[in-house]
Amino acid sequence: MELTSVTSDNHQFKRYRNINKSLTIASLALFSTPAMATEIDETVQDIGDADKTSISLPAIVSGKKLEVTKIETALLYYQEQDRVTAAEGIFNLQASYGDKSELEGKLLLDTLTGASPNGAAPQQQQQTFTRPSGNGVYHAKNGETPLDDTFKDTRLQLNGNWTETLSNTDKVNLGFHLSREYDYTSLGVNSGAERSFNRGNSAVNFALGYYYDIIDPVGGRPTSWAPMLFRDDFSSQSEFKQAFDKTRDLSSSIKHTFDLSAGFTQLLNRYWLVQGNYSFSYLDGYMTDPYKIISQVDERGMAQGYLYENRPDTRYKQSVFLLTKGALETGVVDLSYRYSADDWGIDSHTVETHYRYQFTDSLYGQIHLRYYRQSAADFYHAFLPELGELPEYGSADSRLGKLTAYTFGIKFGHKLQGGTKFSYRLELYQHRPQDNGDERVGQLAHLGLYEQVNAVIAQLGFAF
Repeated sequence: MELTSVTSDNHQFKRYRNINKSLTIASLALFSTPAMATEIDETVQDIGDADKTSISLPAIVSGKKLEVTKIETALLYYQEQDRVTAAEGIFNLQASYGDKSELEGKLLLDTLTGASPNGAAPQQQQQTFTRPSGNGVYHAKNGETPLDDTFKDTRLQLNGNWTETLSNTDKVNLGFHLSREYDYTSLGVNSGAERSFNRGNSAVNFALGYYYDIIDPVGGRPTSWAPMLFRDDFSSQSEFKQAFDKTRDLSSSIKHTFDLSAGFTQLLNRYWLVQGNYSFSYLDGYMTDPYKIISQVDERGMAQGYLYENRPDTRYKQSVFLLTKGALETGVVDLSYRYSADDWGIDSHTVETHYRYQFTDSLYGQIHLRYYRQSAADFYHAFLPELGELPEYGSADSRLGKLTAYTFGIKFGHKLQGGTKFSYRLELYQHRPQDNGDERVGQLAHLGLYEQVNAVIAQLGFAF
């Protein structure tokens, strides 16, 4: 199967060449080493245009040059309605070293501020909560979802990847990951191999990864099912502090993550390809959110106390990913589906599509649609009965509950003379928690336990 077609018609040849570039970039997408990500973290992409601007640097070894082939930067802004705001800067550098070595580095810096749900159920009366540090309190208004308004963090992340071409059919890569926040540090390494065959129209890949995370929560790690204490219940600050410290483990907590994946890419013809991937992850260690609580309510639905949540310390996750991508007369389209399941009881389905329309050789527009649905974790509860026996595990974090999420986005990009490229992206994101089936008692029957969250994502990208 030939990937390009030589013809006397220059326009036709250019179209086939661009199709080949699009398919080549698409086929590499699955082989890229995965990095830790969030809903708001997206690597800058320019699928469908493989032109590069090279900057030669002094040779390090005779006969080899380190050439910077691409520099990408992006600024991203994320805003939830009345909740979290995030600003993120991304710098990505790609380089080649000789004919067989490729290097890539990514630097990311983001800040998050605003108010985040603490997990407590809303009440018709005002609620008061102790801050995670034990110093001070914050309040939730009548009938509203309790939000911790001190949510603030800064993250610095660095990823690197080296790819070596061993032969016309074989490649290997090695990568590293470093991420640092105020209360969280993550270190990781990953490696993979790729082999192509069938005249380059088929490829398989295999990858491994290991991540070592250190969690050091503000105020210390709450012990399992520790109660939230209040200064007003104690006669002195020292008495409160002594009781507070007994509910905390001041040592750092550790989490290990092992990732394994295998996949394939198959070019169907010069216009279309399909990809498939299977991933398995095993997590071991501290996975409880130290800042989330769960309400204990009486038969009237009134909160009588708050307990810090408790999650299992192991987790198995599996996922299957399928994608088809094609080059059309006017651009590129893709459609993907992902199914994921874990031993916490969460099953999820993700359907996503992009359609990029090439208005001119230097201007394109893109539509992005994404639908996500998941079931609730076995231990998810919006609240717990005051007099009931505590379960082994429990969490009221809506991210572990039954939910659907929608994303609709548009993106425009254009290329200036000399190869410099700009892109502009705007997306609307909607997070819809759903009723998990907990029997609502008393006032909880009339309150919004599952509040919808709307967010706007804006990004400006620059590449040369």
